[in-house]
Amino acid sequence: MQIDNLLSEGRSDYAAVDARQRNLHERVAAGETADTLMLIEFDPVYTAGSRTKPEDIPDANVPVVPIDRGGSVTYHGPGQLVVYPIIKVHGRQDVVAYVRALEQAVIDLLAEYGIAAGRVEGRTGVWIVRPGQFDRKICAIGVRFSSRTTMHGLALNVTTDLGDFDRIVPCGIRDAGVVSMRDLGVEQTLEEVAARLVPHLEQQLARFRVPVEETA
Repeated sequence: MQIDNLLSEGRSDYAAVDARQRNLHERVAAGETADTLMLIEFDPVYTAGSRTKPEDIPDANVPVVPIDRGGSVTYHGPGQLVVYPIIKVHGRQDVVAYVRALEQAVIDLLAEYGIAAGRVEGRTGVWIVRPGQFDRKICAIGVRFSSRTTMHGLALNVTTDLGDFDRIVPCGIRDAGVVSMRDLGVEQTLEEVAARLVPHLEQQLARFRVPVEETA
């Protein structure tokens, strides 16, 4: 799987990356290029998926970009590692299984840093669950399958300023919070975290990918 590392270019404009993602998606779907992981840090932006409700954006002055992924409204910005796996899916297109694979890759990554993370029943993403505390989401996930090829992906809070989530109801969930790796005592750059996440993604996504001999 090839890597399109936009982190080396600094923070990226959302519209420019979205256009780049869609061009890459078309090429992967057509078999013109290899499966790719896009690694990104965005300029501040709020995006709204297909399940966004008006009440999820209580501040009418928040500029929101509608986008064709699942999930509700979320925030992307400095200190957050965003990964878009663009892969051609082999066999059954099981979106739930694919989301679980992304979650597991992040759970395994966080375990390397001594962070115990997991899933919450009925809620997508990766969570920090502690007795007597609100559940806190550390990684949001929103994906789309089109032409048997995946789009969008995950957003992991590494050193994110969590105050930027306060203008929305993140992912439409009112009885939970958000957290970053920094808040949990891990101080790492996005490049360092990405380098350790990529192998976990490659391992978890291998079963979804079209075998090389079928793309030759």
